[in-house]
Amino acid sequence: MVELGRPIKDIQIDAKTSIEKIFEEMSKSGGFESMNLTDGLDILTDMISDKQCLKFVSFVAAIISTGTRGIIKDMIKNKWFDVAMVTCGSLDHDIAKHFSHYKEGSFTMDDAELASQGIHRLGNVLVPIDSYGPLIEEKIQSFLEEEYQNGIREMTTADITNMIGKHLGDDSYLYWAYKNDVKVIVPGIMDGAVGSQIWLFTQKHSDFKLNMIGDANLISGLIFKAEKSGAFMIGGGISKHHTLWWNQCRDGLDYAFYITTAQEFDGSLSGALVKEAISWGKVTQNAKQATLHAEVTTILPFIYAALISRLQK
Repeated sequence: MVELGRPIKDIQIDAKTSIEKIFEEMSKSGGFESMNLTDGLDILTDMISDKQCLKFVSFVAAIISTGTRGIIKDMIKNKWFDVAMVTCGSLDHDIAKHFSHYKEGSFTMDDAELASQGIHRLGNVLVPIDSYGPLIEEKIQSFLEEEYQNGIREMTTADITNMIGKHLGDDSYLYWAYKNDVKVIVPGIMDGAVGSQIWLFTQKHSDFKLNMIGDANLISGLIFKAEKSGAFMIGGGISKHHTLWWNQCRDGLDYAFYITTAQEFDGSLSGALVKEAISWGKVTQNAKQATLHAEVTTILPFIYAALISRLQK
């Protein structure tokens, strides 16, 4: 006999309905992705509130080029996470947007014309060349030279992100990670402007080394001691995979919420639902877990607002 769930109720909203109440209404609606959304909010609420839990956030670079950077920054400022797994581009955009500005554009713009004007296009975000490559080169070379003159000859990616954070300001997610001792790990740091600048620095400072094993030692030291672990994974790729990979060392995540636009039919890591990771031991069999198919810049502001409301109570 199949056990049936609760009756599906129509959503009722008026002008006075709070965002938390809207989520509560959706949780009873039988709606398709809305159920994964409300499950995800429950998971994040429990995870962030769990004092025994080692908390991870992972995200891809593109969202840092948008205003969603402000929400990532605030979540880290709020001390909701202990570790951030990121891609190199997120460092690039954080630096560039602290010292400069990106512009609004559209997906339909003429890319040849933009190139002739010295403008990169990232979806509907426009990145002036002077706000990106030359600026990042100037800043990273200066930051690294300062460390070198202080006797530093070897750095992990966690050291690199800490170094960058202390030179930025309160609009930056790296700054708040530095202030709150959130470990920011960049497993693919060579795939971006900051990584290229580290390589360039070594061409004139041959005794300077990037120590990726040191990052592994840092992560393992946290994972092996964790009584529980959880992750909010925003987008796929290496940042998601590195989070899952290391958590198999403690039999998997106890909390996992993943937001993606990728589909699972091609067998990709980015398309894989969280529940697939159970078979690999990267998520525990009894974990609170959900996958939401959504474009994160449209949904994260609402998740954040609902989380603030819940956690304040």
